[in-house]
Amino acid sequence: MNQKAAFIKKSNNIVVIGASAGGIIALKTIFGQIRKPLNCPVLVVIHRPKKGSHKLDEVLGYSSNLTIKEATNQEPMLDGIIYLAASNHHLLVESDGKLLLSLSDLVNFSRPSIDVTFYNVVKQFGDRVTGIVLTGANEDGANGLGAIASVGGKTIVQELQEAQIPVMPEAALKMAPNSKQMTLNEISNYLSSNFSS
Repeated sequence: MNQKAAFIKKSNNIVVIGASAGGIIALKTIFGQIRKPLNCPVLVVIHRPKKGSHKLDEVLGYSSNLTIKEATNQEPMLDGIIYLAASNHHLLVESDGKLLLSLSDLVNFSRPSIDVTFYNVVKQFGDRVTGIVLTGANEDGANGLGAIASVGGKTIVQELQEAQIPVMPEAALKMAPNSKQMTLNEISNYLSSNFSS
C-alpha cells in the first residue's frame, strides 16, 4: 500500500470551510455551538491581511470548546482539530496527510485561496469531502465547491439572507446548485450530528 492509500484509509472524511468578509463572526457562531470534538479534521480558509499578528485561532477559540489552531507547514493533520490557513499562504494537504503551506501565485486575488484548498482536498478525499461556503464579497470558493459537488461530496452554503455579504455563497450556489442552504445554527447542528465523536 502506498502512502496516499494509507492516508486516505486513515482519515475517512474532511470538512473544508471558506469565508471572507463577515467570516470571523460566522465562524465564531458555528464553532461556539459545537460541544464535542469532531471525528475528522476541519480546514478553514478565510481571507486575511497579509501582514501583522492576527491571532485568529485565539479569537475563534475564545468562545469554543474545540481545538482551533493555525496550520503549520508539514504538521500531520489529525481528526478533531480545526486548522486555519495561515496569512498569505495557501493551505494544502499532501498525500501523506501532512499540511503544506504554499506561497504559489494568488488565485482569485487571494492567498490563501478557498478554491486552492477545495480543489486540493477533492484530489485527496473525493466524495468524502464536505465543503461549506460562508459570507464573503468575491467569488473565491465557487469553483472549488462545484468540484466537490462533481465528485459526490456534500456541499453547503450559508443562507443568503443571513450572510453579511451574500456574494460568495450566491456564486457558490451557481456552481453547485444542489447545495444545501443553511443558517449558521443549522451548520453547527449538521456538523455536530454528522461528525461528532
